[in-house]
Amino acid sequence: MDPSARQPTAGTSAERTELYKTLTNPVRRRILDYIGQHREANSTTVARSLGESTGTTSYHLRKLAEQHLIEEIPERSGGRERWWRLLPVEHITAAPAERTPEEDSALAEWNSQRLSADIDLYIRALAEYEGPDGWVQAQRTGTWMTREGVHAFYAEYLDLLRKHSYAEELAPPDARPMAIRFLAIPQAEPPAAGSPPC
Repeated sequence: MDPSARQPTAGTSAERTELYKTLTNPVRRRILDYIGQHREANSTTVARSLGESTGTTSYHLRKLAEQHLIEEIPERSGGRERWWRLLPVEHITAAPAERTPEEDSALAEWNSQRLSADIDLYIRALAEYEGPDGWVQAQRTGTWMTREGVHAFYAEYLDLLRKHSYAEELAPPDARPMAIRFLAIPQAEPPAAGSPPC
């Protein structure tokens, strides 16, 4: 997926809350995972894979489409059979002052599920690391930065990601989908004088 093609989602607190609830629904999350893996799907193929009825999967597919997480593929759909594909989305979380308690609760649940998935990715990365020339690369470090420096670093990180990424349809044969995470956060307390940040 081409990072330059992604657009941040916007909306009201109620709309964001509904999005988070959609993303934490176990059936809808499994549907998104399935479509992400198989690129395209209809209610029958999803139902067969998930062990659900086609009526159930059709309902959840429509709900995912309402949130603009998937879209119908017109050239493959016909009659009662509708095919779906993922939409590229990048979500920016609203500032705390703009969130309602209900949104905070839904967001916390979504973040909890994402963190669990990221822990699984980290464990995989440790297990599959083959050295500096392998596919898996990981970096954990610390340093001193100003707020302006953090923002500048993040902007350059996004530029670098766009530079080395491909839209799926333009990716070369040897390209693989990659899971990439970025996290920068001040330490809870500054380290003692003379000790390196961890």
